[in-house]
Amino acid sequence: MKDLTFGQYYPSDSVVHRMDARVKILLMILYIAAIFFISSYFGYAVTLIFILAFSLVSKVPITKILKSVKRITVILVITALLNLFFVKTGKIIAHWWIFTITDYGLNYAIMMALRLTFLVIGTTFLTLTTTPTELTDGLESLMTPLKYVKIPVHDIAVIMSIALRFIPTLMEETQKIMNAQKARGATFDTGHLHQRAKALLPVLIPLFVNAFRRADELAFALDARCYNATENRTKYKVQKIKGSDIVGILVVGGYLALVIVDKYVFGGLF
Repeated sequence: MKDLTFGQYYPSDSVVHRMDARVKILLMILYIAAIFFISSYFGYAVTLIFILAFSLVSKVPITKILKSVKRITVILVITALLNLFFVKTGKIIAHWWIFTITDYGLNYAIMMALRLTFLVIGTTFLTLTTTPTELTDGLESLMTPLKYVKIPVHDIAVIMSIALRFIPTLMEETQKIMNAQKARGATFDTGHLHQRAKALLPVLIPLFVNAFRRADELAFALDARCYNATENRTKYKVQKIKGSDIVGILVVGGYLALVIVDKYVFGGLF
């Protein structure tokens, strides 16, 4: 749990941290679109270079980014195995019982694992370089047109921001409870699947109790400060598009264009 980085903010004075939150959210959407366009190892090689350069510019240690990938290792393995054994297209490499491994299935399994990895890295970068307050303001600004159809945009943005901020809090709470249970002799890494699931019950119950308690405390805090989502709310910091935002748009736009060219011009072969 301590390795979870999604939802955490990494303080720094980099150019990326100072970028407009609205621009960063839109760039993340473009990045995700680019990831789904990739269909070759060349595309993922370009993405890796892009990520390393982004880490250097944002001053976020690449090791902190990789921690987010570590938490989804099981999902990556399961996804890769499912694609490896059940994709029948291509030349057969090996066959045993109901499982068949083909050259296309092997490549596809690797590609899907890489896609999921880079998707997680991209969303992690957003939360590491943007504070929850900036995310809230950015989301609210981007969803402004929805106000005309009577959708409570500000409430939605605040809920999303609080939920995002609560992820690392709940993970930290889970780790504390697990450590307390281990001190009492509980084990979570041994035994059959049923035994491990049963061992988690003493963790889940206090975790849910603490989650509801924290939510109740937050509601009281908002109420004590007379918080309400009025239409004419002002902001302490007004976000403005800067030169660094334009550069970011051009860089990510160029990356997306390169990926599209690789797919539709060069065929995006493995």
